[in-house]
Parts: sequence; C-alpha cells; structure tokens
Amino acid sequence: MSAYEDLKQRIRGEPQRWLVTGAAGFIGSNLVETLLRLDQQVTGLDSFATGHRHNLEQVRALVSEAQWRRFEFIEGDIRELEACRWACRGARYVLHQAALGSVVRSIEDPLSSHQANVSGFVNMLVAARDAGVARFVYAGSSATYGDHPGLPKVEPQIGRPLSPYGLTKYVNELYADIFQRCYGLGTIGLRYFNVFGPRQDPDNPYAAVIPAWIAAMIRGTPVYMNGDGTTTRDFCYVGNAVQANLLAATVDNPDAVNQVYNIAANEQTSLAELFGTLRSLVSRRFAHVADVTPEYRDFRRGDVKYSRADIGKATRLLGFRASVRVAEGLERTVDWYAGRLADERAPQKKRPEMVPLEHGAAPAHHTA
Repeated sequence: MSAYEDLKQRIRGEPQRWLVTGAAGFIGSNLVETLLRLDQQVTGLDSFATGHRHNLEQVRALVSEAQWRRFEFIEGDIRELEACRWACRGARYVLHQAALGSVVRSIEDPLSSHQANVSGFVNMLVAARDAGVARFVYAGSSATYGDHPGLPKVEPQIGRPLSPYGLTKYVNELYADIFQRCYGLGTIGLRYFNVFGPRQDPDNPYAAVIPAWIAAMIRGTPVYMNGDGTTTRDFCYVGNAVQANLLAATVDNPDAVNQVYNIAANEQTSLAELFGTLRSLVSRRFAHVADVTPEYRDFRRGDVKYSRADIGKATRLLGFRASVRVAEGLERTVDWYAGRLADERAPQKKRPEMVPLEHGAAPAHHTA
C-alpha cells in the first residue's frame, strides 16, 4: 500500500476541520471533493475572482448528501484580514490555494498580483497563526526558479524571477519561513509544475495550455502555440497535487516541515509532443480534430524555455509519488472536457441548486 492510500484510510478514521482557500477554483475544488469523500469537515473560502460556483455544484453532485452537509462555504476575499480570520476558525489544517495565477496577467497588472498573492498570503498566515492551526500548506510555483538554467529543478537552486507572479511566489516562501521562525507556525510550500485536469478553466483569458487547446480543438477555433514547439514542461495531473497537499498537511516528521517541495511528474513533454497527443485523444471523439494544425505565435514574455522537476525530496520526506502519469492524466482530462463541451451544445437539464449554508456564511462585513 502506498503512503497516500494508507493516509487516506487514516484521515477517514480521524475527521478534522480543513480550510481550503480558492475552494471554487480548479485545484481547490478537487481538494474539497477529495476531503468530503474522506468524510472530513471542510470550510471553503473563495471570492469568485477566478473560481466558479459551477465547480462547487459539480462537487456536490459527486459526493453524498451526508458528505455535502459537512461542507461550509464562505464567500470572502483573502485581501481582507477579517474574512481570513472568519474562515480559519476551528480549522486544524489550512490548504491555501487562493491566488491570482498567470505570468502574463502579472506582467500586465503587477499590483493585483501583489495584493492577492502577497498581501492576501500574509493575511492568511496571520489568521492561521492566531487560530492555532496545526499546519499551513500553500500553493507555490515552479515560477520561483526564474532564470536558473539547471535541469532537473532542485529546490535549493533558484535564479532571478522572470515575472511579478514568480516574485510573489518566492516572497510567499520567505514569509512562510519567517512565520515558522517567529511564531512557530508549521508551514509547507508546494511548488506546482503545470498542474492540469478536470475543472481547469479553458475560457479564462489567461487559460493554461491544456484546457485552452482541448477546448479550441473541440470548438474548431484556432489552436495557438507560443514559440516553435520545442518548449518543454513537466505537466502534473491534479490528483497528484491533491495527494501532495494531504501528505504535507499530515506529515509528522519534523524534518519535513518548514520546507518547500517540487510537485510534478518528473516527465518532460514538449509543446509539440503535447499537441500531437491531445489531437490524437480528442480526434477519437470529434473527427474534425484529426486535421487540426497549430498557429504559431511569439514566445511569451516571462516564460522559461525548459522545465522538469526533481521530486526526490517530496518522495523522501512526504512519501509523495506521482501516481497518475501524464499520459493517463491527459486521457482523463480529455474525457472530462469532451463530456462538458458536448453538454454545452445539448439541451440543458436543470441543475439542482446549492443548498444555502447559513451556518457557514460570513457576516456581511466579512464578505468580498
């Protein structure tokens, strides 16, 4: 039995209160779903700046009514300290996913990225400290490596940031370390490498490459490739990111705390290879995709050319294992988007409304 399977059994037998920030987002909603399936008490915090109510509706459809009743949702903004304090009440573990992602967005609007990713992050640290949470796990990013050319990426070796977004994620790591040193708050940072999977928004103007390409292929709109196709990424299926969060929150090895970890698959895939794989998978369901070719554009500012992670540290100290490899993850992801986009074209069935969670609603002055 893997460390993760053993952990899930233990978690199910010891229900706790978990706070997931960014709960209506891509990774956050997958965390909420997993925790509810494990019969945990879950508080979700989201301002819907980038998250979506329909993500939570999908979670509700996938868990039992008894499990859904264990979910408490707060509409609030991490840029407001009182919303963070309200969300942290009673939480044993905090899984902080809320942020403004995208290198491109941060270059266009550095102030908003700073407010959410730095000021909001410090608010969450203060609230978690004051609430006495046992562990604060936060979403880091491979953007922290900046212009360091080494491959594979190892945690101690970083370069200069290439974007405001990358800088904010490095500042998060520095603040987390200070809160451990000054206040004893147990923190763990997870440097995500290109996480993908169900519920990742394909329609956001800053959409990640995998959902954007799948949606464009199905819809028959242009598929844009930045650069010449030789750019590589270490794509990581969302289930692996969920695993890392749960392992990090509950690890009892003191040497594993106050650390940052690469979370990836330790695989290197070029954009050209990714395009070919996705076209093959999507064309099995939509015949018109077989002849799709990409339209090439300039390489994006702030992006690195090559990326691959060394996940040895996470394996050694957390017991992390990328249990879903890239090929399997892409198949699952294409299946999910194919069904979703097909449903959009079909007559819509009325969806059940979400039950108001009055006991979880923050006072008016707490909401964003």
